[in-house]
Amino acid sequence: MGIMSARETMPESHAALLAPLDSLPLGEDKRARVQRAIDGTRIIDLLFHLPERYQDRRNLDLQDGEIATRPVVIRHVTPPRTPQQPWVVCCDDASGPIDLIYFGRRSWLGAWLGRTFPEGASRRISGRVKRYRDRWQMDAPDFVEPPDQIPAIQPVWALVKGVGQRDIGRAMEEALKIVPDLAEWHDPTLLARRRWPSFSDALHLLQGPDTIPDQEPRDRLAYDELLAGQLAVGLVRRTVLQRPGRALQGDGRLRRAALEAFGYPPTEAQQQALREIDADLAVPRRMLRLLQGDVGAGKTLVAILAMLRAVEAGAQAALMAPTELLARQHLRTLRKLAGAAGVECVLLAGSVKGKERRRVMAGLADGSIPMVIGTHALIEDGVVFRDLGLVVVDEQHRFGVAQRLALTEKGLTDVLVMTATPIPRTLLLTQWGDMAVSRLAGRPAGRQPIVTRIVSRERRDELVERLRAAFAQGHRAYWVVRAVEEGEKHDNVAAETTFAELSAIFGSLVRLAHGAQKLEIREAALQDFAAGTAQLLVATTVVEVGVDVPEATIMIIEQAERFGLAALHQLRGRVGRGSAQSFCLLLPSAELNEAEQRRLSVLRDTEDGFVIADADLDYRGGGDALGVRQAGRIGRRLADPARHGGLVRMAHQDAALLLERDPELSASPRGRAARTLLALFDHDLSLAPLAAG
Repeated sequence: MGIMSARETMPESHAALLAPLDSLPLGEDKRARVQRAIDGTRIIDLLFHLPERYQDRRNLDLQDGEIATRPVVIRHVTPPRTPQQPWVVCCDDASGPIDLIYFGRRSWLGAWLGRTFPEGASRRISGRVKRYRDRWQMDAPDFVEPPDQIPAIQPVWALVKGVGQRDIGRAMEEALKIVPDLAEWHDPTLLARRRWPSFSDALHLLQGPDTIPDQEPRDRLAYDELLAGQLAVGLVRRTVLQRPGRALQGDGRLRRAALEAFGYPPTEAQQQALREIDADLAVPRRMLRLLQGDVGAGKTLVAILAMLRAVEAGAQAALMAPTELLARQHLRTLRKLAGAAGVECVLLAGSVKGKERRRVMAGLADGSIPMVIGTHALIEDGVVFRDLGLVVVDEQHRFGVAQRLALTEKGLTDVLVMTATPIPRTLLLTQWGDMAVSRLAGRPAGRQPIVTRIVSRERRDELVERLRAAFAQGHRAYWVVRAVEEGEKHDNVAAETTFAELSAIFGSLVRLAHGAQKLEIREAALQDFAAGTAQLLVATTVVEVGVDVPEATIMIIEQAERFGLAALHQLRGRVGRGSAQSFCLLLPSAELNEAEQRRLSVLRDTEDGFVIADADLDYRGGGDALGVRQAGRIGRRLADPARHGGLVRMAHQDAALLLERDPELSASPRGRAARTLLALFDHDLSLAPLAAG
């Protein structure tokens, strides 16, 4: 009898945590904004949106520059005499008069103040006070409520434009009402030793506190996330490695032809990685290996040569990328190298339709197409392979556990997963467990080190002139910004705005690429840049991976301090891919603090991605160290490996022991409770392959 999925075995009250936010009393527009703020769509995503800090509103004393909460009696509202003056709400409290200050010329403001502050009414106000001309003032209080309706301890959550703290607070209050008492998935001894509360109590202590919470509830939830991830990784490993395998051995003829077209011999690191991969492919059991390559180390070449070995052995090979942009970039490289060996390589993605899609599907099914690259389209039910022998998953942390496994269900497949982001050992253990690792270091032949400089924004005009000289010599450049349009912060440098400014200077030499564009528009811009029709590409981080233009020698990154070091290292890796000297110029914001300066100096002083990854972990924690913040998914939003490094190894050992004692998570109360844990962290489907095993 097959094993039911974690979601199917959850009680109805528990499953409510996985319900969409529209089950809460939120308006449609407000719900959409809350979803952006929490980066998720479910009630559990809201509950996992932990406060960044807490505001203590219990202080009653008036101290200049401090938060105070006071009961007041309204005297009157005084309108401004000139447009430059504020509205003033004159109040009395136990210490004397206090004025509430509201600036604004909006027509509704006076009426709103009149309704909110009727003469003689009692109110409780909370906000930052200041002393002005021997009177106390409070600018636009954070709270104006009837007595006893201001929280003593206010959680402060990260927000997006259009969402206030009260919006999150009201939604959180409703969400906490439905949090049930769950069966415990942790060992009671561990809970007692660590003084950890239950899952439900931890959420209440953090999201609806009566006092500023200690660290224990946050550590408890962090360990929940880490244990869920380790259980999922353990299930992946057991599913893949315990399935029957077969040996894949080739004669090397396709590889030789591809390397001849490539024009350079593999580096020693690439050759070592190939030896490790070949040894795995040669034995009749499933391979599960991570290829970890620094920027520019040449992991794509290793993956292609591994795929060609599978084809030499008479099998098919597939490469799955998280975006069509990256898939198409790989396709160009694959067609150049595999095509030189006489091997057809095709694309299967959402944009492939009609006659071409039918041709690809038929070729994969009858085996006439030996090599395919694609996106999630590869794992659709209708995609059938005649003999899939090797699966390569690129940037695999962007896929869920079920997606990683889905391709392995389509044949007796070996699995090679690869990432271009160097990963510290702590995060490596978190994301991949004990997976065998091949590490690429160094740079391919013919490439020079990239010169990195931190450049003041005051020299922006000089950079424009430098670009003009570089373009005259046939070079190309990237100009990377953070946002697509003007954002919430007034100094955001928007792609659309920057594109307009630079187009006014360089005319038709400029193209624009960002994730909000239609695919065909973005692809046309990238193709123009690759072909040299355009020499300057204004872009967001869509160019972080998968863009290979050897003629590009200048990378300019505005507001560089707002990117993680790992992301900056990836962006820098878009240049220096040819034989010419390349430059990465970091343009920080005008007010760069000392910590931001030190962080950017790390990038200036080293090109070693592993050193940079360790520094990024120290500076930023682990939330974005793998290059993507995966709210409510496989990535970490509760655990910070910089703080919880010790818990990572503990979770790894704990998961291994639990799966050893209860491999199907069904024979023990703790195992059955762990199914709920997997579902809460969206690892639900990681159990599905066991049912078919």
